[in-house]
Amino acid sequence: MSGPAWLQFAALVALLLLTAPLLGRYLAAVYGDGGRAPGDRVFAPVERAVYRLCRVDPAREQRWSGYALSLLAFSLVSFLLLYALLRLQGVLPLNPLGLPGVAPNVAFNAAVSFVTNTNWQSYGGEYTMSHLSQMAGLTVQNFVSAAAGTAVMAALVRGLARRRAATVGNLWVDLTRGTLRVLLPMSFVLAVVLAGQGVVQNFTGHTAAATLEGARQFIPGGPAAGQVAIKQLGTNGGGFFDMNSAHPFENATPLSNLVENWAILIIPFALAFAYGHLAGDRRQGRAVFAVMALVWAGMSVAAMALETAGNPRLDALGVDQAAGYLEGKETRFGAAASGLWAASTTGTSNGSVNAMHDSLTPMGGGTALIHMMLGEVSPGGAGVGLNGLLVMAILAVFVAGLMVGRTPEYLGKKIQAAEMKLVVLYLLAMPAVLLGFAAASSVLDTALASRSAEGPHGLTEILYAYASAANNNGSAFAGLDSTTYWYTTTLGLAMLVGRFLLIIPVLAIAGSMARKQPAPATAGTLPTHTPLFAGLLVGVVVIVAGLTFLPALALGPVVEHLSL
Repeated sequence: MSGPAWLQFAALVALLLLTAPLLGRYLAAVYGDGGRAPGDRVFAPVERAVYRLCRVDPAREQRWSGYALSLLAFSLVSFLLLYALLRLQGVLPLNPLGLPGVAPNVAFNAAVSFVTNTNWQSYGGEYTMSHLSQMAGLTVQNFVSAAAGTAVMAALVRGLARRRAATVGNLWVDLTRGTLRVLLPMSFVLAVVLAGQGVVQNFTGHTAAATLEGARQFIPGGPAAGQVAIKQLGTNGGGFFDMNSAHPFENATPLSNLVENWAILIIPFALAFAYGHLAGDRRQGRAVFAVMALVWAGMSVAAMALETAGNPRLDALGVDQAAGYLEGKETRFGAAASGLWAASTTGTSNGSVNAMHDSLTPMGGGTALIHMMLGEVSPGGAGVGLNGLLVMAILAVFVAGLMVGRTPEYLGKKIQAAEMKLVVLYLLAMPAVLLGFAAASSVLDTALASRSAEGPHGLTEILYAYASAANNNGSAFAGLDSTTYWYTTTLGLAMLVGRFLLIIPVLAIAGSMARKQPAPATAGTLPTHTPLFAGLLVGVVVIVAGLTFLPALALGPVVEHLSL
């Protein structure tokens, strides 16, 4: 890679290393059990008003089952309200273009997508959604779906840290505190910064303009900066405009590109440090951060190198690729920054894109696909990434226990049959829908007709779509037409499974672990804060994904790469 490419990567790493520990300490105070938290003078009165309005007793904690039922009920109501808003937008205000109500299948898919923090889009944003739908529907879900993910993370960490406890927290308190104390203030500041960089924030429709050739062009407008800020910070990813973060009105300059890339990663990485504070052992948080960072950095370097190396077929034709492989990329960012963004957005459940992933080199696109298939743990989405990595940590200590013939322990608590059954359910849910629906789409004529290419690239398009949906990512190989009833329905089902059939086992693990009494460490206890354990954890993540997905990958991006 070129010098500027390394500088982009180094600048992002430096920003994360500087800010993630600080934010992690603040997040631990927000979700911690003890006393006052920073900002109480400002936020506590607002929170008390919200609790009174919603008739919530903040002092009353819930068992894991009550926490899960509350989350499911909240998500169901959110889905119904958002679906109704999208279907009725044609008769509602703040619709300067007079857009009609969204079609039933697209409205279903979009409502599921935003409620599950996936933000997959089977529509063009500026041509489908009114300003009211964007603000009161999609942006609101960007906030609360991200807050729900971090709330579940808080419940899991409490379950691991508490002793002989029957409860894991209060969902309504965690939702409120996460939204008011974390997401809203950070999004406000980021929106101002992005607006200063040229991201639009207005209430106009399309502005007519004349081009230099005398043609008439319609320039879209709207309240984009506010939605872009929370879509990145909440690892949501749904774009205000159809071209997402490749659109200059969402991502105008190289500086805004760097800031948005940082925003995608900062909360997931900071939660690793928050985990160390909440667990009472900062070394645990540093170990988790190291695993997240190692995998993300490896994927980032690979994607950047593959895109800057160019396409071998173009080399054979004598095409100058000194700037890298630029098909489907914005020249204001370049090949390296596009590869770096692709790694960040697929390592989290963000899904925003600043280049067309369908135009990446075969293994560049394969790297993005593999990154999602690792389970979105490097660093993963807001809250759910840490959840996934802690589940993998439980699996890692179980494997280590089998090797040495000792009952596995994590944070001093024994890992027994009940927890391992829940871990297995967690691990099987995502691959089942990903591979199942992808297999069906590979033989159904109606599904095959949506591909833009045949052969291995067409298979990669299908695999990528279901990997994105089942991992609540939301990015896409844009060559696949996902507006058909088959894809809007099956992708919606994959999103639901990828969200709730993972969250429920996580909460059940939290409840089971909370009831246990930690045992004192002995000479046979496996330390879970050491480089040795971090290496074991990386190995478990890679091996589980490899055993599950390698045959499918071999038929898709690997074959396409070898055929160049």
